[in-house]
Amino acid sequence: MNLLHMRYALEIAKTNSINKAAETLYVGQSTLSRAIKELETSLGVVLFERSAKGMDLTPDGEIFVGYAKTVLNQVDDIKQLFSDGSVSKKRFSISVPRASYISDAFTHFTMLLGKDDAVELFYKETNSMQAIKSILDEDYRLGIIRYAKSYDKYYKTMLEEKGLNYELVAEFRYLLVMSENSPLAALDSITYDDLSDYIEIAHADPSVPSIPLAQVKKEELPDNTNRRIFVFERGSQFDLLTQNPETFMWVSPIPKAFLDRSGLVQRLCAENKREYKDMLIHRKDYTLTDLDNWFIEELVKTKREVIDVTQDGETLL
Repeated sequence: MNLLHMRYALEIAKTNSINKAAETLYVGQSTLSRAIKELETSLGVVLFERSAKGMDLTPDGEIFVGYAKTVLNQVDDIKQLFSDGSVSKKRFSISVPRASYISDAFTHFTMLLGKDDAVELFYKETNSMQAIKSILDEDYRLGIIRYAKSYDKYYKTMLEEKGLNYELVAEFRYLLVMSENSPLAALDSITYDDLSDYIEIAHADPSVPSIPLAQVKKEELPDNTNRRIFVFERGSQFDLLTQNPETFMWVSPIPKAFLDRSGLVQRLCAENKREYKDMLIHRKDYTLTDLDNWFIEELVKTKREVIDVTQDGETLL
């Protein structure tokens, strides 16, 4: 099977058009058409059907594209691995939600590296949809996705369809985090009504694939405040929380050492019953490396210390 023809097919599937694929690949349209016909003949199936919208994948085509991505990613890995004639550096890459307990685990993981270890580490914070895309399209090895427990069936079905393994990391309910100087921190208990006069800080990109954003926001962000700031970068979120006592944020449990350093406190809201899951994902054909296993061990330790424990007499789960 011709690997170049596979790349052609992936580009046509991506652009939904032979014309656009030809422009991107700098290849003549006739060459592309001939290559796809040869590929279909060698496989004995039809990969594309022409429609008013362009070139649509057939059911066989969708299966082919899934396998082709895996094959070509592995080919690219081999080329990159031996580009200098030998393997010089180990690589670790992961896409994760914006979560302090995960970043804390990553920090402890980096401390396990020896001075003589030649490694490259990639740590990207993003939403669940982009974490999945990072593994499928951007050659990230691991991912952690977060979703409301009510979407469990939806996500697991999607992960199976995309050829991804998944394993539960943690289940939890969101807590409130705020400045230790916030009037909210002085309350014996916090209700939704108590939050109405304060400013909520929220992640700017909550996203559940194929589900309308308005519905996601309605379910993910309780409508209990008239003022809300959407921020993409986690460091800026904590700067706001630390310096503006009128702000608060819904978060997964945060390590106590981080709260103490930042002058923050986290509190339960008894009315909040929403449950969330963090799931570790990777390709089904991917074998975990030593670096991956080291990180996972630190992640489990941190999860036990932060999420599975009781602080100040209140259960965090």
